[in-house]
Amino acid sequence: MSISSALQTGVSGLQANSTAVGGISENIANANTVGYRRGFAHMVTTTASGGNGSGVLAVKAEEQLDIESSGGLISTTSETDMAISGNGFFVVSVNPDETTQTNYHLTRAGAFVADEDGNLQNAAGFYLAGFPYDADGELGEIDRSSFSSMETVNVGNISLSAEATTETSVVGNLPSEETGMATPGSPFVTSSEIFTGLGETQRISFSWQPSSTSDQWTLTIADQNGADMGSVDVTFNDSGSLAGSPASYANASSVATAPAAFAFDTATGEATITLDNGTTPQAIVIGLGEPGSFEGITQFAGDFSQSFERDGSSVGELIRTEIDEEGTLYGVFDNGISRPLYQIPVATVDNPSGLSEEKGNAYSLTQQSGAFFALEANSGSTGGINAYALEGSNVDIAEEMTDLITVQRAFSTNATVITTVDEMMEETTRLKR
Repeated sequence: MSISSALQTGVSGLQANSTAVGGISENIANANTVGYRRGFAHMVTTTASGGNGSGVLAVKAEEQLDIESSGGLISTTSETDMAISGNGFFVVSVNPDETTQTNYHLTRAGAFVADEDGNLQNAAGFYLAGFPYDADGELGEIDRSSFSSMETVNVGNISLSAEATTETSVVGNLPSEETGMATPGSPFVTSSEIFTGLGETQRISFSWQPSSTSDQWTLTIADQNGADMGSVDVTFNDSGSLAGSPASYANASSVATAPAAFAFDTATGEATITLDNGTTPQAIVIGLGEPGSFEGITQFAGDFSQSFERDGSSVGELIRTEIDEEGTLYGVFDNGISRPLYQIPVATVDNPSGLSEEKGNAYSLTQQSGAFFALEANSGSTGGINAYALEGSNVDIAEEMTDLITVQRAFSTNATVITTVDEMMEETTRLKR
């Protein structure tokens, strides 16, 4: 190796270690940046003459990102902060409802807040993308290998229209000791809330009259105005494995005045009532429980209890959101309804190290990153989503400081080599004098 070659080698060492120091400084500066992935430099042997296989050995720094190592989770108080525990990335876009596929990126930075239009946007300005649910709570057909089925997640100005009640079920217990008395006691009366097509709240009442015959009751159902619509006798099993369950329904009769109506199916234990509460009467199916079933009304010794489960709702305004581990974002409305709004997928690629770094802690797909899929969170190899949490940087300050000392020593030593070579060249110049 000649003196000039030694000079070139020393210069390459200065350049490579300068690059390494730059990466370390970026890591330290971003030690508290949400979702940040540290960079590092591999020192690779090369030739000072530049790649044709000739020349003296030198060194260059090849920069890479430690994308696959996770940072620690940090608890927050924001309902739209999210962190992925495990593999995968959030899908984000440069603009809301982006149509240009190359403007979609992947990120682990989940500090999302709603902008003035209700779109969830992280601190870097990227918009969260997800698969929208329809009004029936279904995703429908979606393409998980592209961004085409995704929309920007929006939590602003969402409301539920009113929905008429069509079904209700009765659950509870009738006290068996109240039946079989020569003079039966007063009926047990309760009522269930229902909703009209306009979202108006009305109530239908249920009157359970104990009979002088043991284990037998007469149910009378009244409409929203308190007028009786019809009745049915219910006999309960008094022994055996089915004790306490309905044995049979009999003597169903209607006293409703058209267009109101009352009918009862003794085989299924379902009453169908038609309420005269609008231009088009409202039909509601009321389930008491099939004979031999414990899923509806029962009769055991003890206290009277009765509750109702029904569909339908009044008009609802969104009051908050909730996100589960599978990435489903639910809207909770002021009418008590909770409805899925979006599935927030967790994106995976075959080779995360092949992703291309973008500003804002985001990464774009490349040929080296391999196939892309937007999968349901917490399924298979994908990580789960933690709400009220953020993922911190994967930078270890102690490790960075150690690397900084090592690189600084290497830089200083290369500088010493250059100084020494300079002195030798100067001494060589003086030989001709």
